[in-house]
Amino acid sequence: MAMLLGFRVQNYRVLKKVTLGRLVNEQKDPPLTPLTAVIGKNGVGKSTLFDAFGYLADTLAVGVEEACDQKQRGGYSRLVSAGSKDPIRFEIYYRENQNERPITYELTIGPDRQGRPMVKEEKMRQGRKGPVGGQPFNFLNLEGGRGVAWSGKETLEGDEDASKVAVELTDPRKLGIATLGALKDHPRITRFRDFLSHWHLSYFTPDAARGLPTAGPQKHLNIHGDNLGNVVQYMEREHKEAFKRILSQIAEKIPGVHKIDARKTEDNRLLLRFNDKGFTDPFYAQQMSDGTLKLFAYLLLLEDPDPPPFLCIEEPENGLYHKLLDTLANEFRAHATGRKGSSQIFVTTHQPYLVDALKPEEVWILSKGEDGFSSISRATDDPIVKNMVEQGLPLGGLWYSDYLDPR
Repeated sequence: MAMLLGFRVQNYRVLKKVTLGRLVNEQKDPPLTPLTAVIGKNGVGKSTLFDAFGYLADTLAVGVEEACDQKQRGGYSRLVSAGSKDPIRFEIYYRENQNERPITYELTIGPDRQGRPMVKEEKMRQGRKGPVGGQPFNFLNLEGGRGVAWSGKETLEGDEDASKVAVELTDPRKLGIATLGALKDHPRITRFRDFLSHWHLSYFTPDAARGLPTAGPQKHLNIHGDNLGNVVQYMEREHKEAFKRILSQIAEKIPGVHKIDARKTEDNRLLLRFNDKGFTDPFYAQQMSDGTLKLFAYLLLLEDPDPPPFLCIEEPENGLYHKLLDTLANEFRAHATGRKGSSQIFVTTHQPYLVDALKPEEVWILSKGEDGFSSISRATDDPIVKNMVEQGLPLGGLWYSDYLDPR
């Protein structure tokens, strides 16, 4: 499966320069793990880091200006780091699969003469293979929507078999990969565009799931989960065995619930129903606890028949009984490291019980310096913490006792 090895964001609100995992010029750093969690105190930038992933995906979907102007962001001037005259920059280091050499994607977004955000630079490069060696090959190089791209793909010898193509985009506020990725002459750009376009962010809210959506099966759970009944309808119809597994898991973790289905109302809307063994009549989603709905939604998300390559979940612990968090973390890890086509999972959390179930190499600590900007480190960077975990002390307990906070 496609794998995000490293990520850097610069000048994005409190994230002046934050790097997770490995980048092409920093090969000594370990890459991101299949399951990655970011922890930290309130106000250190966890939600901002989460939104940085969403913003990057939105720039591909709607363009950089529209992504900046979305309600929760408030425009470019509110996104760029306070006091900074430098543009917002992203760097992604990813690998399509185990047999492919990693690719670096760089995106720089800054204001034009009128102060409107535009794509200043957009670059992609890939390390050479075989006897060629040397510097990575740049196969996309755009400045202000103009530049060059190399069509085709590299030969077995590591050389490029394609010609250089001049590129001039009509709209400098749209990403070049959005246009070039739609052309079969640029397979590497197409694969990366597909990777980025299928990122999924989950801000699941139980209240949204209690709504009554219009009937009709839908394949994927959306960002807030208000189509939960539609996905149940789809899974019941198209993936009966997978849906049975979810129900079995739910029955193990939430005593009493043994059947979940969706039924149409007379006005063609969906009711999500939970059957309890002790009662003849079902309970509806509107009557179920936040924790039941949330656990069910996450299990459904992990059973997606066409899972996203990169799945971001913000604070999955909210509303869940603390003894379920170990189970949830293990479910996340099993999915992220399991079957072919699973998702790499990124979560933010402030719950020590969830952190107890994580490995030190999976955990990153976000903190804020005296200058007001965030910095990040991996739990394994501290040899004392690493040694204490090896001695059997739980990682979440160490965090609760302030051992993970910057000294």
